[in-house]
Amino acid sequence: MQQRHAKTAVMVAHDLAATAAAVALTFLFRFQGAMLAERLHALPLLLPPLLAAAGLVYARCGLYRTKWRFTSLPDLAGIVRAASVLALLLLVTDWVLVSADLYGFYFFGKIAIPLYWVLQIFFLGGTRLAFRYLKYTRSRQSNARAATVPTLLLGRGADIDVLLRAIEAGSVKKLAPRGILSPRAGEAGQFMRGVPVLGGFGDLERVAAEMAAAGEPLRRLVAAPSALSPEAAPDDLLARARRLGLPLARVAGLGEGPGGPELAPLEIEDLLLRPTVAIDRPRLEAFLAGRRVVVTGGGGSIGSEICLRAVAFGASAVLVLESSEPALHGILSHPALLAAGAEVTGVLADIRDRDRVHDVIKKFRPDYVVHAAALKQVPYLERDWGEGIKTNVFGSINVAEAAVAAGARALVMVSTDKAIEPVSMLGVTKRFAEMVAQALDAEQAGRPGHPTRLIAVRFGNVLGSVGSVVPVFKAQIARGGPVTVTHPDMVRYFMTVREACDLVLTAASHADGEARAEGADRAAVYVLKMGQPVRIAELAERMIRLAGFEPGAEIEVAFTGARPGERLNEILFARDEPRVGLPGIDGVMAARPVFADRARLDGWVAELRAAVAAGDRAAAAAVFAAALPPPREPAAPQPGAAPARTGADLLPGAAPAVG
Repeated sequence: MQQRHAKTAVMVAHDLAATAAAVALTFLFRFQGAMLAERLHALPLLLPPLLAAAGLVYARCGLYRTKWRFTSLPDLAGIVRAASVLALLLLVTDWVLVSADLYGFYFFGKIAIPLYWVLQIFFLGGTRLAFRYLKYTRSRQSNARAATVPTLLLGRGADIDVLLRAIEAGSVKKLAPRGILSPRAGEAGQFMRGVPVLGGFGDLERVAAEMAAAGEPLRRLVAAPSALSPEAAPDDLLARARRLGLPLARVAGLGEGPGGPELAPLEIEDLLLRPTVAIDRPRLEAFLAGRRVVVTGGGGSIGSEICLRAVAFGASAVLVLESSEPALHGILSHPALLAAGAEVTGVLADIRDRDRVHDVIKKFRPDYVVHAAALKQVPYLERDWGEGIKTNVFGSINVAEAAVAAGARALVMVSTDKAIEPVSMLGVTKRFAEMVAQALDAEQAGRPGHPTRLIAVRFGNVLGSVGSVVPVFKAQIARGGPVTVTHPDMVRYFMTVREACDLVLTAASHADGEARAEGADRAAVYVLKMGQPVRIAELAERMIRLAGFEPGAEIEVAFTGARPGERLNEILFARDEPRVGLPGIDGVMAARPVFADRARLDGWVAELRAAVAAGDRAAAAAVFAAALPPPREPAAPQPGAAPARTGADLLPGAAPAVG
């Protein structure tokens, strides 16, 4: 901390000295003889107030937010703004305070002030650019000596430029870029930061042969995100790399998070999806900067990524509330959190423990609460239905009421697309929790100040999360099969973990921002635009092919029958949920709340508590049947089984108890 303050002090001293030099040189260049002598004589009176004003202007224009070695065009724009403000200040001083009526003649004049403006920009910006170039040259020479892996970079120009900068800065090490392959034909023959674009992806074999003939064979391929987009035909690229025996890595974190680009192994799921939904990063940075965030279930696959994203977007403090000691230790030991400037702490607590949850959240005083703790595996909840109600309903109520009691600005409840006209215990518990949150939100709406907003986000299937289908298929392929699919007509929506977490934060920013405006639609449920759903059987076949095998011939796809509580098609909104427009927010949809009044909900909650205490599943199913509308689609039939029951009838006997 002291070192940072010392460096800032040096920067301030340089800029003030540059300001004094710019004024003195302006006089020397512009005036001569008696006019010059008079102005130099007045200089000791002029400089102190000018330097004081300059220091304030420079700080206001953000000249000390960036290290000189990272000076960029936005920093130069800040210098131009600062110099313009000071030039305007001198103009006002010249024309108003020391005009002809007060001083007898203009002290600076119409030529001297523009001259000062040019000199001031030169001294402030030139020094920074010279320092950056010196650091860049030294770093490039050092990295060039350490680079030992001849590499071919794959992707569009914008992505490759960021990656090359990371290589030059040393954040991506050991790579020696020898060429670029771009999916855009117009970029062939160009140079990017001194590295030639040698062709398109179809030229991979030719380029590899030419480099081998030149005595420097390729040892690695690195794919930017644009090389893995569907229109770039990444399947063919992966096949070509395998035929050549070249390892293919992907660039992770390009333009995301504080750590910059880094290399990661190419995973099959990187080639499965539509292009990811782009987020409004400045919006989330402005929303989270300096805020305090609680994440329940913060050690899980979703919760842990939310913690990382909150820190990346500038949260000042993050509290991880987790019931699993290994999961809590895992997230608190994450290198990105250990290196973060934010205060990151964790507590062991079960959301079922109302007093503990209220005490922890009240002491932390959060601005935002993200409720990601849940039980979510459909087969287990069909069997152990009471545990699902205790966590997903009673635990969610505890967290929501604690957030309101602590005065949080917003609570975001992580829900699921299975909560829409639900046919499973997971779905009914999540939808019931949504309704309770919406009732609390309605109660808060009329209160003065900034009452707590309570909203929900619904996820599709999150790639890479615990229990999701892609890791299961990968493990089955690694064992040689079979790959098990429950039903040939099963389709699902998919999203990445990062998309899911950015959806949570974007929803919170809208709920605490535009949705508070007078007359605004009060959205209650937010959903990512996930494109077209994916047929699971086709997903399994494609994953087998991407792994280098032939479906059916080498690895079998076996249909096992739908599990209790599963439906064939997931839907995004219920029939009675009116949609809400979100102007200015791309990739996200929302709907208004649909819920019962608080008194009825409290009555149903009391009945659920009694049913769980008595182990009476039929009584719990009766509560959900009264509270929730019947589904539009029955659960998926199992091959050879009797027709599946629908709605609440499915719940009492959806899965036999296991003793």
